[in-house]
Amino acid sequence: MTDLDAIQTPTAQPVPRIIRALAGETLDRPPVWFMRQAGRYLPEYRRLRAEAPDFVAFCLNPEMAAEATLQPMRRFGFDAAIVFADILLIPRALGQDVWFEAGEGPRLGEMPIPGRMAERAPAAGEHLAAVGQTLSLVRAALEPERALIGFAGAPWTVATYMLDGEHRTIGKGERAQARTYAYADPRRVDETLEVLVEATARYLKMQADAGAQVLKIFESWAEGLPDDLFERLVLKPHQALVQRVRDLGVTVPLIGFPRGSAALAERYAEQVAVDAVALDTACPLEVGRRVQQIKPIQGALDPLLLRAGGELLDHRVDQLMDAWGQGPWIFNLGHGILPDVPIDHVERVLKRIGAQ
Repeated sequence: MTDLDAIQTPTAQPVPRIIRALAGETLDRPPVWFMRQAGRYLPEYRRLRAEAPDFVAFCLNPEMAAEATLQPMRRFGFDAAIVFADILLIPRALGQDVWFEAGEGPRLGEMPIPGRMAERAPAAGEHLAAVGQTLSLVRAALEPERALIGFAGAPWTVATYMLDGEHRTIGKGERAQARTYAYADPRRVDETLEVLVEATARYLKMQADAGAQVLKIFESWAEGLPDDLFERLVLKPHQALVQRVRDLGVTVPLIGFPRGSAALAERYAEQVAVDAVALDTACPLEVGRRVQQIKPIQGALDPLLLRAGGELLDHRVDQLMDAWGQGPWIFNLGHGILPDVPIDHVERVLKRIGAQ
């Protein structure tokens, strides 16, 4: 767990709430930020997005991406900003074509062979230097008490898009083609994961150097994996990634998000040297309590409940506060905020937990 004394925050500046929670403190209220807090539910975001020719260009325009990152901070005053980017920038850095189809989402071209990608992996941070420029702009604009989060997709999750992209099966829900590859062509998949560990570590290192005070690893496709695949595709790559990031000299806290891992989240907390574990919507409160005995947690309000609002939303917020508020915890959603969430529902949650 991160030691507050080791955090390189100037003594004259306040330590952000999220940094204190990640160091194991239980606070008077949990720090709060929302996954996808910069996005289409905000009218100011929609206006800004309309100025960019396409989504990838938007992500790689530092001024526009910084503005998108700061918009929810101005409106809601979250305790942390997360840089506006996308997990599929890494395949692009490795030489795979990436584009977004309107109304359909991401599309990827033919995946280069692992050996060719391995040649590009050490320079992944340089290839994506625009994200670092975004982080620097945001850090300069943020108040010192608010933290800045950088992120990357986890190796398996990024690999699923890279492998499924060849067959245009993205969006099928279970990443069937990639999981089939994991069984049928384990060597190719394992080599791809090794490349992604190195590329992702370099990318995260660049983000920390650019001003990110926290780094998050998004494993969006840990769901539905049997024990043996979970160990091979999630646990081992995460262990290798965290170790490589630390070997590169990165000292900022790391949050791991094995979305959909259910009870395996406890095993993840025990075996992966992240500083905190983000929990998804379906994680039982009791499992969250057990994980919290190992290290700080983050999560896990249902984005659909945030959309619905009303008394049930209030009740669930109170449940989470009662269950997890007695230990180190970062309040968040269990997955990203939805495009049609009413703004006043976000404000309602923030007021309920005392953040507004």
